[in-house]
Amino acid sequence: MDNPLLQTGGLPQYSRIRPEHVEPAIDRILADNRARLAALLESGGDHTWSNLIEPLEELEDRLNRAWSPVVHMNAVVDAPELRAAYNACLPRLSEYATELGQNEALYRACQAIADSAGYPRLNIAQRKIIDNALRDFKLSGIALAPDQRQRYKDIMQELSTLAAKFSENLLDATGAWARPVSDEKQLAGLSPSHLAMARQAAQRAGRAGFLLTLEFPCYMAVVMFADDRELRREIYAAYVTRASDEGPFANQWNNTPVMERILALRHEQAQLLGYANYAELSLATKMAAAPEQVIGFLDDLARRARPVAQRDYDALREFSRLEKGIETLEAWDVAYFSEKLREKNYAVSQEALRAYFPEQSVLNGLFAVVARLYGITVTEITGVDTWHPDVRFFEVHDRHGELRGRFFLDLYARPHKRGGAWMDECVNRRRVGGGFETPVAYLTCNFSSPTGDEPALFTHNEVVTLFHEFGHGLHHMLTRVEHAMVAGIRGVAWDAVELPSQFMENWCWQKESLNLIAQHYKSGEPLPADMFDKMLAARTFQAGMQIVRQLEFALFDFRLHQEYDPRQGPRVYELLDEVRKQVAVFRPPSFNRFPHSFAHIFSGGYAAGYYSYKWAEVLSADAFSSFEENGIFDAETGRRFLQTVLEQGGSREPMELFIEFRGREPTLDALLRHHGIAA
Repeated sequence: MDNPLLQTGGLPQYSRIRPEHVEPAIDRILADNRARLAALLESGGDHTWSNLIEPLEELEDRLNRAWSPVVHMNAVVDAPELRAAYNACLPRLSEYATELGQNEALYRACQAIADSAGYPRLNIAQRKIIDNALRDFKLSGIALAPDQRQRYKDIMQELSTLAAKFSENLLDATGAWARPVSDEKQLAGLSPSHLAMARQAAQRAGRAGFLLTLEFPCYMAVVMFADDRELRREIYAAYVTRASDEGPFANQWNNTPVMERILALRHEQAQLLGYANYAELSLATKMAAAPEQVIGFLDDLARRARPVAQRDYDALREFSRLEKGIETLEAWDVAYFSEKLREKNYAVSQEALRAYFPEQSVLNGLFAVVARLYGITVTEITGVDTWHPDVRFFEVHDRHGELRGRFFLDLYARPHKRGGAWMDECVNRRRVGGGFETPVAYLTCNFSSPTGDEPALFTHNEVVTLFHEFGHGLHHMLTRVEHAMVAGIRGVAWDAVELPSQFMENWCWQKESLNLIAQHYKSGEPLPADMFDKMLAARTFQAGMQIVRQLEFALFDFRLHQEYDPRQGPRVYELLDEVRKQVAVFRPPSFNRFPHSFAHIFSGGYAAGYYSYKWAEVLSADAFSSFEENGIFDAETGRRFLQTVLEQGGSREPMELFIEFRGREPTLDALLRHHGIAA
């Protein structure tokens, strides 16, 4: 079979990839890798970096080259045949990964390299790879008895299947709901761009009028702007009950048993490895040293933020009472009245700002910002094979003209595409012969698409999201590390990996950078000074409520994994209620099933690690304060951040890199100041 997944170089050939290619390609590569590994371990003489680790990196790269486009297409152009092929490969890949982690001969070979006279002569990235490998052998059960090793392998296979099932249930539940609307009056409050989006959705479905869906741009438009309170309630109820035992599709794609099984297996995995719970196991590869440190950090932030959040919420309740006579503020009212209060207090709204953030202007501004910061140039390349007509492709060159990275950009929400925004790896940087593989990234968002003759117009929140994901992309693409295992985001502690992404968000709030980003889509005029002043004044609007919401997610996630007791099960909603009593200022209705769609922790990489967003925000806010001191486009400060953080990847510990950039350890001060909270 001419299988495009077995190509050894270049970009994936997306238009040629078919579901029937997936299993044969993965089976072939796994068989080849097993045979090659056995030959490497059986070869005579001492094992070294060049005769063992380098060949292993080649094996891993070949597997990644085949599997990465499958994972990505499964997320962005989901189809039954592709989903089936993807799911069929998950247990095989899990089994292979566990085999590597429990391969005693490989473990002894790596340990021998670490103990050899040549180890000190390896460079820092090479030593980090060896050290990480020895740590990961232990975390893969290398020290377990044979029956326990088999149980560990079974657990990991089942967990990979369950994570995929959780994501599929959520995607199917999101896509199943649609609400036709024939009378435009029912959509009063929505902007012309919102109406065009709903009309376009109806046309895609072969309907007249308008069609509301649970794709995030549509959902947010309704709950934030629709005057019809019952309509807001209807879409809110559908959204927060997805993949659960409640709502319009109750029990049809219910994630309850999936969540319960995932939590049970994670706890068993942790205990097999000698940890008290999965939260402890999670921290084995993170900056935070112990669960007490994480809980203490979150509790401290909650103590500072909750009084501010309470004032925010009290002001919102009073406003809704005075404006509309709302005596009981419901969950489907919060976003609506928050936006109305923002407009009243600051005379600025997300919709008014949208006209100043057309897609191309935002991209040009983003690229101009990073050009000033790091001396890089971003150029669009046409004619590249992609998975959807909306996808664009770009190359990144540095000030010397060297090609540093490339990326695919998939901006718009659409059916059969997983919600949210993310960056992922397509190709990793590594030394090959006398040169290097150029890193390639996927940058994926779910923004509103162009409608009719109008370009895609982004809210300021969406601009912030784009900058966030591009920060991840820069971390991946600008690395100078020569070895894929710690290049870019590889090997970076999970609670530090959000530093470059959250760091980039800061340039969405500076007048000097917004002059490069914001341009009215019709007149070409820059964002007026008075609108910028209002937007900046509104930056800390409801900041307390936003912080405690993130703390609610983080504490729930961490305690869910820390306090799991197999004798009584996960206590999902009982625990969530306890956390809300501690930090929340608003209680959602009893039918809310938020955990059933909490993909970050059940099908993503954030299990017992959602706290990483706030942890890394401390780092990013403090790092940006250096630019506040020296100038937001200060070339020397940009060069230091590039060289100490972005180029180093996972080759060194993140705290060491932060101190090298900042000259000291991070403090909370900048984070609190940016949120308008006193230190």
